[in-house]
Amino acid sequence: MTRRIREALLVLADGEVFEGEAIGADPPGGVASGEVVFNTTLTGYQEVLTDPSYAGQVITFTYPHIGNYGVTELDDESRRPACRGVVVRELARRRSNHRSTADLDDWLRAAGLSGIAGIDTRRLTRHIREQGAMPGAFGTADEAALRAAARAEPGTSGVDLVAEVTTREPYVVGSGPRRVVAYDFGIKTSILHQLGGIATVEVVPASTPAADVLARQPDGVFLSNGPGDPALLDGPVAAIRELLGADVPVFGICLGHQLMGRAIGAATTKLPFGHHGGNHPVRNLATGTVEITSQNHNFAVADVPADAARVTHVNLNDGVIEGMRLVDAPAFGVQYHPEAGPGPHDARYLFEEFRVLIDEHRK
Repeated sequence: MTRRIREALLVLADGEVFEGEAIGADPPGGVASGEVVFNTTLTGYQEVLTDPSYAGQVITFTYPHIGNYGVTELDDESRRPACRGVVVRELARRRSNHRSTADLDDWLRAAGLSGIAGIDTRRLTRHIREQGAMPGAFGTADEAALRAAARAEPGTSGVDLVAEVTTREPYVVGSGPRRVVAYDFGIKTSILHQLGGIATVEVVPASTPAADVLARQPDGVFLSNGPGDPALLDGPVAAIRELLGADVPVFGICLGHQLMGRAIGAATTKLPFGHHGGNHPVRNLATGTVEITSQNHNFAVADVPADAARVTHVNLNDGVIEGMRLVDAPAFGVQYHPEAGPGPHDARYLFEEFRVLIDEHRK
């Protein structure tokens, strides 16, 4: 059967227009919008699309051929995609992998996620690198409607996206001998798999007060990844500040790292086009070694107060702070994703460091 081609457009807030064809679900009124970013990973598109940290964003894959190995629910990083859409150069029409259970296009439709294919993603990526990540709209509506939607889209600055992705009720995963409470700011399944190997993990909503966490008598507290602007999360920052003063081991990843930074007085800033991909080089300042890391963030810690923490990791591409360890509290955080999903596993040792830190404080 011949597939019907549905012509579509992608329009950025600055007026740049890209022609393509609609894939996935039909968005309401033929319009989907969000902040347009690019991801440089070569594989792992399903993990990327189901990462809650992409809430509010439209993901452009720089790799030209997406969907060739299909999808399987085993690779989901959350219950459903939180991103606003997907942009690809070429969508594979045939899957070829023994693990796959569906085609990517069918999966997009079932998930209610819209996309656009046939886009010159090289041109789009260059434009974002030069002009920065920006709002955009795509779909089968006319150019005027898409342009208006792009200009009306707020993007991710000044928007509380964590409220969209956090769990509503606490739940427990893992069966390890330690007790860890994990704040869900948009936590990934791969992180829970890693934590579940060392502890019994109770996942709690992002708004949980520190007193409620401490009442659970945890051996450690984990601060998860998540989407959006950390400057909007005063409640979690206040809770983290209280936890840091309670002498309980704390480990933060991505947004959790940023919130820890704000809790000790560090500033956070939005990067021009963020770090999204599985090949970012990071130097471990303690060992001098370089780790190839998986990253997904638009915001970052801009500075670290010298009396409160020391920088432990630095991005070799642009010098962004990638890790810190607090001076007067058993706590550390990293900006990148040591669990990968997708990406290399160079940094998974950090979960072992968390285990060691917990055990030292249990004695």
